[in-house]
Amino acid sequence: MCIRDRVESVIKSAEAGKLLAVGECGLDYDRLMFADKDSQLKVFPLHFELAKRYGLPMYFHVRNADADFCKILKEDRSKFATGVAHSFTGSIDLMSAILSMDLYIGVNGCSLKTVDNLNIVKQIPLNRLLLETDAPYCKILRKSAGYKFIKTQFKERKGKKTEPDVIEKGRNEPCSIVQVLEVVAALKD
Repeated sequence: MCIRDRVESVIKSAEAGKLLAVGECGLDYDRLMFADKDSQLKVFPLHFELAKRYGLPMYFHVRNADADFCKILKEDRSKFATGVAHSFTGSIDLMSAILSMDLYIGVNGCSLKTVDNLNIVKQIPLNRLLLETDAPYCKILRKSAGYKFIKTQFKERKGKKTEPDVIEKGRNEPCSIVQVLEVVAALKD
C-alpha cells in the first residue's frame, strides 16, 4: 500500500468531525536521519491535497529548509485557507515570507532561546502570532535568552507528577503557556 492510500485509509477510519487540521507537516533538514531530503520533498506536497480535499487548515514545521519550504508553500498556497508555522525558529526572511502568505506564526520555548530569536518574535504582528507550548517539548530553559522575562515559576519534582501544582522536572507542561505569554508580553512592551 502506497503512502497516499495509507493516509486515505486513516482519514476514512477517523470519526466525522475529528479532523481539525493537516499536520504537523513540512521540511526538516536538521533531522535528515529520520527522513532524507528527497523523501521530504516528495511527501510534503501531498499534505496540501488533503487540506484542499477536506477544507482543513495546515500545521507546518520548518527547520533549516527555508528556500524549499517557501517554494512549495507558494506553489500550493491556493489549496488551503490558513495555517501556522509552529515552533518558529526561522530567520527574519522566513518570517516575512510566511506572513506575506497571510499565515500565522506559532512561538514556544524553542522560539525564545537566543537573542536573535527574541528580536524576530518582537517583529511578528500580534494578529499573526500564536502562543504554544509544544508540551512535553520546547520548555523555556534557564539558559534561554527569554528566561529572564519569566515571572511565573512552577514547583518541579523528579519522577512522575503526583501532586497538584507540581510539574515533572525537565518536562514542559501545558500550564507553561503562561511563561511563553510573559516572555512575548515583555518583548512587545
